[in-house]
This record gives sequence, structure tokens and C-alpha cells, in this order.
Amino acid sequence: MTADLTERPQRYRFHQGDRVLPFAAAEYDARLAGLREAMEVHGLDACVFTSMQNIAYYSGFLYCAFGRPYGLVVTRTDSVTISAGIDAGQPWRRCHGDNITYTDWQRDNFWRAVASVTGEGKVIGCEADHLTLERSEKLNAFLKPRKGIDIAPAAMEQRMRKSAAEIELIRHVAAVADVGGFAIRDAIREGLREIDIAMAGRDAMEMEIARRFPDAEYRDTWVWFQSGINTDGAHNPVTSRKLRRGDILSLNTFPMISGYYTALERTLFVKEVDAASRRIWDINLAAHEYGMSLLKPGVTCAEVTRKLNTFFEEHQVLQYRTFGYGHSFGVLSHYYGREAGLELREDIDTVLEPGMVISMEPMLTIPEGQPGAGGYREHDILVITETGNEDITRYPYGPEFNVVG
Repeated sequence: MTADLTERPQRYRFHQGDRVLPFAAAEYDARLAGLREAMEVHGLDACVFTSMQNIAYYSGFLYCAFGRPYGLVVTRTDSVTISAGIDAGQPWRRCHGDNITYTDWQRDNFWRAVASVTGEGKVIGCEADHLTLERSEKLNAFLKPRKGIDIAPAAMEQRMRKSAAEIELIRHVAAVADVGGFAIRDAIREGLREIDIAMAGRDAMEMEIARRFPDAEYRDTWVWFQSGINTDGAHNPVTSRKLRRGDILSLNTFPMISGYYTALERTLFVKEVDAASRRIWDINLAAHEYGMSLLKPGVTCAEVTRKLNTFFEEHQVLQYRTFGYGHSFGVLSHYYGREAGLELREDIDTVLEPGMVISMEPMLTIPEGQPGAGGYREHDILVITETGNEDITRYPYGPEFNVVG
């Protein structure tokens, strides 16, 4: 006998346990108030967020999709996360506001749950940079919006300006990145594999996160530790390559706490550094220090970029620069989210303001076969203040501390 699926619920509320969030309720209320101001400006009745970064920013909930859609619906009065039944009560425990669980009994119950909050025929804000064509069609079919507006740029603008509570959390995460860096430095030895050393850094950071945040969820903390030719790209994965004397190394620690990610990146060498490599390293270090001195209120991202380009050009190494000089920090990760409006690139005219958090991370990649071959990269995180900036990265840079093993 075939079960009648129409008798099974499309959605329900499964609220159990104590709620645990990285910020106080007042912090999320302030973020939602800022969003609702943007909704008023754009004439929106509701926003339907589907990205990890915006759902986490406005509700605290960081989902694990595994092929299922997740959402956050914000109206003029309500904030409701929409989650899959497979997660049971965890999304409610980790979100601010209401939560609705949708079931698998019928296809598209996610969109029925969304529509139960938004209603039909409304003016809807969505994230045009995140909705796939299929999901866009579903949104139109189930919500029948009178009009749709891309709210992603306004949400990104809001995320770029950090609250005091966010900056405090970012300080903690940056300190955890330093812990990972020191653990990696201590582990470096000739003959060890990249993966051996990376695990030492990752384990140290996860233990430190658990110590600082005993009520948090632990996931997504990782290390990229690269050696030799593997240093040529900033995001090259860890391998089993064994370290050799004289190798250039790239230390990259990435702790994650409740969706807030930071990074520490340093150039190192195993036991010795040759003259050609030292020359390139010194140039990149000088650019790093110069770049940090440029980060202050009233300066545009493009201005900082142009000045650093000029610096590299004067040292005849601009052709070895491979990407921009830095980016915003907050709710972002290697697989979701990016505050593209706050990157140190030629095409970004955003003016730096107090409360923004941004990295300085110049990199030069010298091709194999040339003197000094390898990728040189330093990375500090800076909080823009009223008069300049505060560097919240503590792990030292330069040859005095980073010729090791």
C-alpha cells in the first residue's frame, strides 16, 4: 500500500535545547534593523537570503547544504531561517529568530516554507549572485513576486562595516591563527611532509578555539602549508612533498569561529636562504610594511593598490605580482562569501572607514628556473581606526624569525 504523501506535513517547527550564538541578541537585532532600513529604501516587503554568508550574518546559523537548499526570510517584522529536516533542532539552536523545518515528503517544500513567510505577490529582495537559474525559477513560481530586487550589494555594504562585537571576535580568531603559526614553525623539520606540518597547525588551532569558545561548533579550520614549487599559488592545497634544506615555505593558517574567518600567512625558509631569494623576500617585506602604512581612513582601495604597484615597479618586480593586495574580513570563507567591495584592487574605489577590517598581503611569484624561485607572501589583519590602523596579527614576519628547521 503506497503512503499518501499529501497527509504528511510540508513543514513544521522543531525547537529544542538551549540557544547558543556567537553574539548577543541585540547584535542580530541591530543587523536586522540595518537591513530593514535598506528594505525601506528599496521598497521591499521581504528578503529571501540563500547564501551561507548572509544567513550567518543576519541569523548566526551557518548551514551545511549537502545538496539541500537553506534560507533566511526577513520581513518588516520577522526573521525566519528555513532548514531541512535532516538537521532537526540544530538550526533553531544556532539561529536568532524563528526557524521552520521543511520535509522531504514533497519536492520543493523548501519553497513552500519560504512562501509561508513571504506570501505571494510581494516585492522580494534576493541575492542575484547566489541564486542559480533553477532556484530563481522556483522563487518566481512559488512566491509570484510583484517585483524582484538584488539585495546582495546592500547586504555586502553592511557586512563591510564591523560592529564592536564583530571586531572583538575577529581579534580572538586572529590570535588563534597566530597559535597555529607558532605550532607550524615549531614542527618544521627537513624530511617531514607538508601534510605532517599542516596537521600540527590545524590541531593547535582547534584546541585553542575549543579553549576560548567552549560552546561553539567546531568546523572549517584548516591549514595550507606549502613548500618549494608548491608555494607559487596562494591557494595551493597541501601535499605529501618532503621538506628539503633551503626550501621556500608558505605558512597559511585559517581558523574559523561561527563563520568568522581570519588568516595568517608568512614566508619561511628551511635552515638557510640564498642571496637571490633574500632579495625578493626583502622587497616583498618592504611592500608589506609600506602597504600597512597606507591603510587609513579616507583612502580608497584603488589608491593603495596604485601606490603599491608603483613600489613594485620601481623594484622591477611588478610583473611577478599575481593578485590584489588584501581584502575584507568577517563572515567569509574559502568556499562561500566575499566582500568584494573591500578588496585592494585597481577597480575598487571603496573609501576606507573606521571599523572596517582588511588584510595587507602582497605576493610575488618568481617562476621555476629563475633565481629566487617561489612564492613570497606576508599577511597581516588590520582594523581601520579613526587615525590609522591597528595590526591585530602578532606572529613575526621576516628572516630573523622565519629561517627555521
